Amino acid sequence: MIKKDFTLNHLGCASCAGKIEKRIQALPEIESAEIVFSLKKLILETDNEDKMASSLPKIKSIVKSIEPTVTLIETPSSASPLATWTELAVKHKHLLLAAGFFIVSFILPSDSISLLLLLIAYILSGYSVILSGLKNLFTGSVMDENFLMTIATLSALAINKPQEAVAVMLFFGIGEIFEERAVDDSRNAVKSLLKMTPSTATVCADNLLVERPPEDVATGSIILVRPGERIPLDGTIEEGKSLVDTSAITGESTPRNIKEGDLVYSGSINKTGSLKVRVEKPYAESTIKRILELVENAASKKAATEKFITRFAKVYTPIVVFAAIAMLIFFPLLNVFTIPDSIYKAAVFLVISCPCALVVSVPLAFFSGIGAASKHGILIKGGNHLETLGKVKTLLFDKTGTLTNGTFNITRIKSVSGFSEDEILRYAAYVESRSTHPIAISILSEYDKQVLQNSIEDFQEIPGRGVQALIDDKLILVGNSHLMSTFNILHESVSSLGLVIYVAINNIYAGHLIVSDTLKDRVDEGLSQLRYAGISKMVMVSGDIKEIAENLAWSLKFDSCHADLLPEEKVSVVEEYAKKEIIGFVGDGINDAPALATANVGISMGALGSDAAIEASDVVVMNDDIGSIAKAVSISKTVRAISIQNITLALGAKIAIMILALFGLASMWAAVFADVGVTLLEVLNSMRIVKKKY
Repeated sequence: MIKKDFTLNHLGCASCAGKIEKRIQALPEIESAEIVFSLKKLILETDNEDKMASSLPKIKSIVKSIEPTVTLIETPSSASPLATWTELAVKHKHLLLAAGFFIVSFILPSDSISLLLLLIAYILSGYSVILSGLKNLFTGSVMDENFLMTIATLSALAINKPQEAVAVMLFFGIGEIFEERAVDDSRNAVKSLLKMTPSTATVCADNLLVERPPEDVATGSIILVRPGERIPLDGTIEEGKSLVDTSAITGESTPRNIKEGDLVYSGSINKTGSLKVRVEKPYAESTIKRILELVENAASKKAATEKFITRFAKVYTPIVVFAAIAMLIFFPLLNVFTIPDSIYKAAVFLVISCPCALVVSVPLAFFSGIGAASKHGILIKGGNHLETLGKVKTLLFDKTGTLTNGTFNITRIKSVSGFSEDEILRYAAYVESRSTHPIAISILSEYDKQVLQNSIEDFQEIPGRGVQALIDDKLILVGNSHLMSTFNILHESVSSLGLVIYVAINNIYAGHLIVSDTLKDRVDEGLSQLRYAGISKMVMVSGDIKEIAENLAWSLKFDSCHADLLPEEKVSVVEEYAKKEIIGFVGDGINDAPALATANVGISMGALGSDAAIEASDVVVMNDDIGSIAKAVSISKTVRAISIQNITLALGAKIAIMILALFGLASMWAAVFADVGVTLLEVLNSMRIVKKKY
């Protein structure tokens, strides 16, 4: 299959987008066509390049027939700058002229001249609507809003209400300009969060500095990043040190200290010193490129609410149109209203049948939610996942690498029987120097002196218990409680969140060390934020030994704990919870891929630069902060609330105007507001999602 993206420039009507999509999908050459209204993007799939090429003229013709001002651009483009009000005035000068004639018609004393001016104003303001309506009528689009608007306004002219007819066309045209402007503003507000890619990279080549597009810089090249510049490509610091602002990637407000040998990621801002960076990945595989692609692709994965409102809008228009026809036929027959009154009420219904406000109500809210999440370093891979996240009440957590750092450190040393802490550490380090276990490495890193291997004799490893050796003619035992019991050495019982390592010297208990996998920063705070965000149950699912996992779970106030689990056993636990309710699983994204895929929502932690994490999960938390999951849940709930507000506003306004129209209390002007005006309010309401602090 061949898949290509196109841009539909100046696309501002959500209902028209749906019609364009339907017509393109019907073309025999096209396997799949989808328009992502939030991004003005058309996604096409065909069997081969020839079919793709042959279909383009037809697609352009379809676009022009439905939306004459929309242009199909054959390469995806970034958001174009918003036109100034002066540019808009020049582009739509016919509407300004129409407005002028409309105003003057009220001033002139002559009715015939006023009527002439009103007819001129009607033609100027409505000719594009009338032409589009007639064109679409011949393609079978009887429910096209342009055609319905034409019938409604011609009906107003027929019953001697020319001012109403002109006003509807005029306000509909002006409203669409404001609507398109507001929709573009909303798109740009989200996309501005993602404008993190510099247009050039400064490449160091043969003692020269050459400016090149990031796409043209080869892996292994050395690039110079000056203070204040954005890092264009992922790489390793070859020279220099600096503070780097990663907020655009991770949402972290505090800059990171970086030095030679450290990794840096595209999209970050170099704050202080000059840096020379060796490029590790081509632009197509860079962090910033992946983020941009994820956010853009997320808009095409629609939530259930989006799908429902799209289906409902397709039913809504025919129902209202048939209601208008029924009014026109039965009201005069039943002597409920006169023929002119019935025609006028039917015309109001035709104007209000336009589904734009309904179609726009939900997609922009979800698009804004995905953008708001990316602002906080959270990548949500679709509106469907964003919606599901807000329904999660139970979260399952992996332990190592998710709640803890996955690196062992000595957190306590206790000596007894007259021995010193230095002796305990020294003998433990000497014995463990022959081991490659992570715990042995942590003990050796704490003991920062040289281990003299010739001092170690008769080294023996006792499986499942520990090790023994002769050091300076002393029998040293280092291991667990079972090792002490094996040699009948009396020792204290120690309860700890970490692993207790006992040390005996010449069969005398000398003390113990506690080695722990340390908690990540702000884990307690993050878990509290999750409770506040509405997560009522938290469960630890760990492969660690039962005692350590349970001690940590109880200390963090988890509701339950499952430990000593193999990866496939983790999946079984996740499946059991998923049978009862909608759940989320939080893991590091590398070892937990099966469990992440099994949960209703898989959430990867600390995924900066990790391809495996991004592939395995539905939500990617780039900054490794548990509190960010709480933000994501809050964003999801805000999106849901605003979607409901938008739907209620759209339907409520339309139903209210229809009821008022039946009693002669609403004009065609009010009907235009119920569509165009409400759409503007919905766009502004959706933009609150981006601006809100979480």
